[in-house]
Amino acid sequence: MIKLTGISVAFGDRHILQTIDFLIRPNDRIGLVGPNGAGKTTLLKVIAGEEKPDDGVISIDPGTVIGYFSQSVGEMSGRTALEEALAGAGSVYRIGLQLAELEHRMADPHSPPLSDAEMDLYGELQTEFMHREGYDLESRAQAVLTGLGIGPDRFSEPVENFSGGWKMRIALAKILVLNPDVLLMDEPTNHLDLESILWLEQWLKEFRGDLVMTCHDREFMTRLCFRTVEVASGAVTTYSGDYDFYLRERDIRREQLVASFNRQQARIAKEEEFIARFGARVSHAAMVQSRVKTLEKVERIEVPPDPKTMKVTFVDCTRSGEQVVVMENLAKSWPKPSGGYHKVFSGLSGVVQRGDRIALTGVNGAGKSTLLKVITGLTEATSGSSTLGASVRLGYFSQYTSDSLDPSRTVFEEVESRIPLAGVGTIKSILGAFQFSGDDTAKKISVLSGGEKTRVMLACMLAVPVNFLVLDEPTNHLDIQSREVLLDALRRFDGTILIVSHDRYFLNHLATRVFEIDHGSLNIYEGDYHYYLRKVFAVD
Repeated sequence: MIKLTGISVAFGDRHILQTIDFLIRPNDRIGLVGPNGAGKTTLLKVIAGEEKPDDGVISIDPGTVIGYFSQSVGEMSGRTALEEALAGAGSVYRIGLQLAELEHRMADPHSPPLSDAEMDLYGELQTEFMHREGYDLESRAQAVLTGLGIGPDRFSEPVENFSGGWKMRIALAKILVLNPDVLLMDEPTNHLDLESILWLEQWLKEFRGDLVMTCHDREFMTRLCFRTVEVASGAVTTYSGDYDFYLRERDIRREQLVASFNRQQARIAKEEEFIARFGARVSHAAMVQSRVKTLEKVERIEVPPDPKTMKVTFVDCTRSGEQVVVMENLAKSWPKPSGGYHKVFSGLSGVVQRGDRIALTGVNGAGKSTLLKVITGLTEATSGSSTLGASVRLGYFSQYTSDSLDPSRTVFEEVESRIPLAGVGTIKSILGAFQFSGDDTAKKISVLSGGEKTRVMLACMLAVPVNFLVLDEPTNHLDIQSREVLLDALRRFDGTILIVSHDRYFLNHLATRVFEIDHGSLNIYEGDYHYYLRKVFAVD
């Protein structure tokens, strides 16, 4: 069990956590929710011992092993992928070495017998080694790496050869191989494709320890967490249910709070009216003074901002032709540095019809982003053709389109430049939907984080008339609230959508067809995303 009492953390004059209490009970499965920057990661770091609180007490049961997966990979060098994964279980590995040494002495007829103290130590080490499943450590590491998409052919590859996204998978593997008592996870599904997400979900379902995690993948968190803790405005609020329960209960609690606030305001107004009416009368001086003191002692109810998302819509656009994209025997290869070519895909044929909402799927590296670039004309096909239909007005988003933002402009100025005829209120509404309000709209683009730039780009897309949206991972860096704003806007969008995303909840509520790139070929599923998951992965 882990207990936090009166924990406070501040960065400068900004209070992130204010005198909070937090409890992790045996077999807990906790989902941390709240807006970006509210303190979820800070809370995980405090529990993991990576952040020292300014005040408060942390109580952890003796012998508790905590594993913490964060978005910071740290240094990785000098090991193979398998060795790096095994390094995560360092204490288990060291116990194995101690056991091997003691067992060697016991088996050696020329060595003196172990002392009573050494025999006791051997028993303790053996118990701990079995508890940590040390006897199958290497096979477990291999299984975890494979589940996360790093197959046996890459076990012996130096970690330096892996990209940042693949290093994140190795870092995640290290924590899973550790098999801790308490597992803390900060956005574990980032950089994972659908197959790896499904594998990780199953692994965590079978995990026997406590789990506390943040995750912007609503489906993933709902399936794994049965207790939800909201971090907001320096406080933590516990809800005894999954994310769907949290949304319902949060609204009920807020309605009750608003009702209490209104009743209190009515009582205060009545008292203030009495004081104003009789304050000048000597005969009522004692009564007036008594009511003034009573008012001063009243603990005022505060109602936080309404967390419900704002609705935004895309600008109206002319209707496109019936056929939006026609692909015929499309192929793409990239030249290799060592010579020759790497075939990404070939023989792709298919038609995107007006009104389609197509989810483009496939494992990482299958060629999804490359196909989108071919369709949008950003790169040429090696052979075959991809043709846009009549009257198609294209809007394209990728993780790299934020490079088109002007770093010298403010957030407000950037969106205003895209829709110069729009009023201030319209621009503020669009920005507010993506969590830019007040001073945030005056921030320079140059100082924004990657996630903030993503939100600015999406806000800009809402402002431009298009009838065909091509979206490459638009949900990356977005919290659940921002994702739901985008999802709502896309569902009400009157045009055609081709989207890459690993967020199942998002695609379950959007996609009407699925295009899958599998081993360089295109499989088309004439059904929604639920149908695709059942057909390919047998997922309900």
